[in-house]
Amino acid sequence: MTKRIPAKRRHLASSPFLPQSEPVIEEFALGDRVSHDRYGVGRVTAEETGAVTVDFGSQTVRIASPFHKMARL
Repeated sequence: MTKRIPAKRRHLASSPFLPQSEPVIEEFALGDRVSHDRYGVGRVTAEETGAVTVDFGSQTVRIASPFHKMARL
């Protein structure tokens, strides 16, 4: 089964509402300290296109972009 990607919503020029801005996807560098909602505090050990690998002490986890549950400390 293939995944359907939802179409972007159109914004009419005559609309009184502002268009939704594109979400900003945060980028992490090697050695950044991060906090994850599920795994806790860790350090970025590797980065790839669209994913980072984080060492949380007890385990190492590859986390894919977008990083909704992870923030830089």
